[in-house]
Amino acid sequence: MSATETPAPATIPKWHVEGDWFDTCRCDVPCPCTFAQSPTYGECDGVLAWHVREGHYGAVPLAGLNVLMLGSFVGNVWAEHSDSYAALFFDERADEAQREALQMIFGGQAGSWPAELVSMAAFEVRGIDTAPIEFEVAEDLGTWRVSIPGKVDAAGEALTGPTTPEGARVQSTNMPGSETGPGQVVTWGRATANQVEAFGFEWSRAGQSSKHITFDWSGPDET
Repeated sequence: MSATETPAPATIPKWHVEGDWFDTCRCDVPCPCTFAQSPTYGECDGVLAWHVREGHYGAVPLAGLNVLMLGSFVGNVWAEHSDSYAALFFDERADEAQREALQMIFGGQAGSWPAELVSMAAFEVRGIDTAPIEFEVAEDLGTWRVSIPGKVDAAGEALTGPTTPEGARVQSTNMPGSETGPGQVVTWGRATANQVEAFGFEWSRAGQSSKHITFDWSGPDET
């Protein structure tokens, strides 16, 4: 079966993954894309990273594994957009069955929210690789970071200001353009690092938008 073919439903087992996602991008704070609006500067590029806290794909355990995506597009990614490109990195710690499961889920072939996002965004994939993905999220959601040595260094810190209570987080719900799907909580932040050089993507900037969002996805037959 080719990478572009979608398996018949009978071949997709019950699956569920939940965990942490964050990005660092070109937009000003707060990123308009999460409000289903056009990016601040008309186009956007950034790092998107997922950490699976709990999950399985059939009998294949996925807890603790990471996925990272580089992406760029012009226009409103939720409406009319063009020149959308992506590259994907899967956790090198995953064995063959786990890599296949991650590719099925995050590539959209296994259904649920990733399938909807892949259909809407229509990214042209520049490359797929495995890599040592280091992912950290503070328990209090004060900071988050992901890195692939020599290729990606992205980090953010929770947004604060003169009227923010100590330890409190600036959060939103019911966002019209939540990158991880409906019903998730967005914690707003600012990028402290955003450096990329891989698959034709190259930038180095900090100080722009970053945000953490939980994700919780299940296959059609999962209960």
